[in-house]
Amino acid sequence: MPDRGAWTFCGTAANTGALMTVVAARLEMRPPARRAVGWWLLGVALLVAAMVILGGLTRLTGSGLSITEWKPVTGVVPPLTGHAWQAEFANYQKIPQYRFENRGMALGEFKSIYWWEWAHRLLGRLVGAVFLLPFMGFAVMGAIPRREWPRMLVLFALGGLQGAVGWWMVQSGLEVSVSVSQYRLAIHLGVAIILLGALLWTAMEYLQPVSRAGAARKLTVFAWGIVALVYVQMLLGAIVAGLHGGLIYNTWPSMNGRLLPEDSFAAHPWWTNFLDNPALAQFDHRMVAYAVAMVSAVFWFGVRRSNAPIGVRATSNTLIALVLVQIALGILTLLNQAPLALAALHQATAVALLSAALWNVFETTTVNPAKAGTQ
Repeated sequence: MPDRGAWTFCGTAANTGALMTVVAARLEMRPPARRAVGWWLLGVALLVAAMVILGGLTRLTGSGLSITEWKPVTGVVPPLTGHAWQAEFANYQKIPQYRFENRGMALGEFKSIYWWEWAHRLLGRLVGAVFLLPFMGFAVMGAIPRREWPRMLVLFALGGLQGAVGWWMVQSGLEVSVSVSQYRLAIHLGVAIILLGALLWTAMEYLQPVSRAGAARKLTVFAWGIVALVYVQMLLGAIVAGLHGGLIYNTWPSMNGRLLPEDSFAAHPWWTNFLDNPALAQFDHRMVAYAVAMVSAVFWFGVRRSNAPIGVRATSNTLIALVLVQIALGILTLLNQAPLALAALHQATAVALLSAALWNVFETTTVNPAKAGTQ
């Protein structure tokens, strides 16, 4: 076995080559039909990830309330005539966001925000179609056994729930507030992350021959802990975004010269500050980021010191690299007051980080004949 000190932060060419060999061996051990199902599920997961990123862009551009009705079927057709555009614009002019923030907006400006939200909803419908139609085909062909149909239907139901939660979120900004509730925004993102994770995990099980006998239990616990922390961090990011908390305390590592913002507990009762006070929400987001970094570093060093399989070593390298990139992006986004490009890249990297964390868990909890001799 190679000297442990030879394992560097980003891995070696030999490590990468060995990982590719392992992955290729795993795929060869799966029947072609199951491989096809796995790749299909990965494709759906990629669409869900794109939807999360597009949803972030929709919020950042202030476009999420531009469509004030939920029409799951007929809504796929955008306004095609001048009269139809005027009707949509008239609906938007009735809500608080227009009256208090965008009064005087021209029709052309309304169209620019409308297309963002329409594209977001269209992608959601596309995800449903790309899941349901191939599923029926695979089920008929027997590539998805009958015993696994309920699991697939649960995935489809999660997608439907995501759409319903999205409309519930939009409703919170149509009558009183000029923006959506940060709570509903976080729940909307949370359901999307669960759907993404479930799709990825199912895809990995279809692509790899699995027996449950993976790395040391302590590493597995740490790996799940990282997933939990990243999930919480993404929800906190949604709370910060919903409160526009990225536009204040744009200094680092201090918050305008303080560890804890001066107005952290300005609201009463005190416990409401954690989710309603943008200053404390940003502080929480920072602290959980540090926790993600520390736990990921402990895990990475633990893998280096153990006889972990090569797959775990590779995923731990990927994970710690993405953690560092994400922290750097978060700092840059904060210092520059959340510009569109940086904020979108920050969210996209969060999706990649969560995916890497799940892959890492999968590697720590599974082993198969293809890993023989690679430990």
